[in-house]
Amino acid sequence: MTPADLDIARQSTLLARLPAPLQAKLMEGAQVQSFDTGQTVFLQDDPAGALFIVLDGWVKLYRVAPSGAEAVVSVMTRGRSFGEAVALRDMPYPVSAEAITPARLVRIDATRLRNLLQSDPVLATSMLASTYVHLQQLVEQVEHLKARSGVQRVAEFLLDLSTCAEGGCSVTLPYNKALIAGRLGMKPESLSRAFARLRQHGVRIDAAQAHIDDLDALRDLAAEDPAKAWMR
Repeated sequence: MTPADLDIARQSTLLARLPAPLQAKLMEGAQVQSFDTGQTVFLQDDPAGALFIVLDGWVKLYRVAPSGAEAVVSVMTRGRSFGEAVALRDMPYPVSAEAITPARLVRIDATRLRNLLQSDPVLATSMLASTYVHLQQLVEQVEHLKARSGVQRVAEFLLDLSTCAEGGCSVTLPYNKALIAGRLGMKPESLSRAFARLRQHGVRIDAAQAHIDDLDALRDLAAEDPAKAWMR
């Protein structure tokens, strides 16, 4: 593991609240694994043998219904961790994980982690904080699905990708549009319509690039009460 890899891992939700000595203890024995696009990290209902931190690339977490339909639960990128809650409880993974781009992950053995937790309450508290952050993110995701229009969800997605503070900005769509639609709780055709409606708000989609004329205007759109549409 390179010094740069360690820096990314230390800034993750899993490790950021730990003092340096505990970070080092937890990272002892951790392995860096590389995955190609489309390669499975683990499958739903597999024993939770490890938790992971993303160093590079993108990983999708998804569930497959008995009907065979796939529901995208989350998409993880650099500095994000996943698998903590089930690793702590020695339970099966409730989702599958798949690399959607070439990806590098830190793998932390679950059995070793549980042994450390029994001897160190500070580490246990940090792990609880990490799982709470994931819960918050899921609650926010549900809120966005329930209380935001499709256009607003797409606007928020583009804003999250932006590295600019104000003015215009161009962002690269990190993965294909079918997966973006699944991540946002939309059908691909609904995503296409949302992209088309965003043109009137200064957003142009060109292949895998989104060109935003005014970030503040897009933020206003994302924050607007969806009920306003019924009052116009």
